[in-house]
Amino acid sequence: MDTILEQLKLLPEKPGSYRFLDKNGTVIYVGKAKNLKKRVNSYFHKNHESPKLRVMVPQIVKIEFIITNTETEALILESHLIKKFKPKYNVLLKDDKKYPYFLITNEEYPRILIVRKHNINMEQGKYFGPYTDSGAMYSTLELMKKLFPLKQCKSPKFKDRPCIYYDIKKCSAPCQKLISSEEYKKILSNVELFLSGNRLLLVEELKKEMQYYSDKCEFEKAAKFRDAYFDVKKTIEKQRVVYENTNINRDVISITDKGGICAVSLLQIRDGRLTDKKDFELSLGDFNTEEDLSYAFLGDYYSRTNDIPKEIIIPTKNSELKSVENWLTEIKGSKVKITTKITDSIIDIVELANKNSEFFYEKLKLSKMKQISEDYNKVGAYICEKLSLERFPHRVECYDISHIQGTNTVASMVVFINGLPAKSEYRKFKIKTVENGKPDDFQSMKEVLSRRLAKLSDRNYPDLIIIDGGKGQLSSVMQIVRDMGITDINFVSLAKREEEIFVPNKSKPIIFSKNSEQLYFFQRIRDEAHRFAITFHRQLRQKSSLESVLDNIKGLSEKSKKVIRKNFKDVKKISLLTLPEIALLLPPSQAQRVYKAFRDKSDDLIDSRNKTE
Repeated sequence: MDTILEQLKLLPEKPGSYRFLDKNGTVIYVGKAKNLKKRVNSYFHKNHESPKLRVMVPQIVKIEFIITNTETEALILESHLIKKFKPKYNVLLKDDKKYPYFLITNEEYPRILIVRKHNINMEQGKYFGPYTDSGAMYSTLELMKKLFPLKQCKSPKFKDRPCIYYDIKKCSAPCQKLISSEEYKKILSNVELFLSGNRLLLVEELKKEMQYYSDKCEFEKAAKFRDAYFDVKKTIEKQRVVYENTNINRDVISITDKGGICAVSLLQIRDGRLTDKKDFELSLGDFNTEEDLSYAFLGDYYSRTNDIPKEIIIPTKNSELKSVENWLTEIKGSKVKITTKITDSIIDIVELANKNSEFFYEKLKLSKMKQISEDYNKVGAYICEKLSLERFPHRVECYDISHIQGTNTVASMVVFINGLPAKSEYRKFKIKTVENGKPDDFQSMKEVLSRRLAKLSDRNYPDLIIIDGGKGQLSSVMQIVRDMGITDINFVSLAKREEEIFVPNKSKPIIFSKNSEQLYFFQRIRDEAHRFAITFHRQLRQKSSLESVLDNIKGLSEKSKKVIRKNFKDVKKISLLTLPEIALLLPPSQAQRVYKAFRDKSDDLIDSRNKTE
């Protein structure tokens, strides 16, 4: 600590980027500051509530920094250093090297190329992207070659004649001086408008060029611009119209962060139209907050693209957004606004972005589970070693309790075998020992485990049992386990708040890395147990509500009750039926009673809803 205090004294009161190193010399965190001395000192002279800082700060043994002229320069440097060092406690775009970009080269007669992230050098030209759908990117490239005949070759293939690209009208042959420098620059300008999404402005430019060459009686050139004009118009017509105001250019960002997976979807609105959607996976540092995610994504994504809109909508506020706004404004050369405010005019597109990020999250989840199942020996071996298990976790069971204020208390048991859910092994339990109105999750869990462990067999013997809850829940369960004399099953509990794993006879929890397949496996089985318990609880609640209404209908026969139970599972479905529809199942007099009772019940539900609201 003395060494750190000495380093803190040397920090200047200037803007810049700082990085923290651990005892191995590994960079574990990179940040930026308006005032390096104040910002870095705050890490060591405060009692932190953030779990990330409580874990990270004790690991810091060295501080390095670089002074910059402005806070904006510090932000750019921070983004560069995060990509370079990939620190454990920062957020990163996952495997972003796989995303391709368009590059318009810095040559006398520029070309358009497709490059990958690791080849990016901002001095080589202008970049547009990244493109998460490579198929769509190559289709776009072919369309651009057709519309805008830029140079195809780095150097001319022939000294005295153009190559075949000129013959098939995909190159304007500047190498043979068959196009002037001014005309080539106009084509290049149109390419940039196309890639930036400003296609209405591009249409106007193409129309002007078509008219210009037509007036000069250069009909062959006019025809080329005419064809490009109609092709671009056709492309625009296929795009979904979002706003009547065609001057709107914005990016709408949605982030779905659940269970160790972070999915980001970005919808591009250009000229009032939805022109593109990009999906990214963020690689999470340990204990990152929602604010960290939005800030990190903005810095990572916009540091490598020239396509910056007037407005960016993000899901979560961050204290650093003003500096990001200033940085993007400087790059764009005009005002850029970043906002979290959702107005009536944008609510539909925000919801669409949310749907896309949730769908992408589900896709990533399936991919991760497949990856775990394909390499479960490695995942299971790591879990075994980290938790000091006595048995390899081939069969893993997880238990969860569900109720509302102690009523209809149920429990679920879900089973994963070699990393995959075994749904035929799932079990549901009605809790019998806990009185209604007196919720007691500890007692409920004791009852479930007692019933399960009393029926052990060689066929369904678990290697590992996971309890949804914290240290107290696990201690309560272990009393039952000891009383039953069971010694060869491993027990752990998973606390949701900080995703901590507790093992018997240890006071401190075990922490898995937030990005790890091992933690995701625990989260996945815990979430599945929760889903299964909630589903069963709802079924019982609906059945209980249905029985209550049926018992209160005077003159309703047992036979009619049986017919209703068989055909309908809840009150809501019956309350939506008309009298003729009910009469198809029941005698007229019985149908009339049911119709009136459930219609009154429906009105009561609506009234109670209105009072609540």
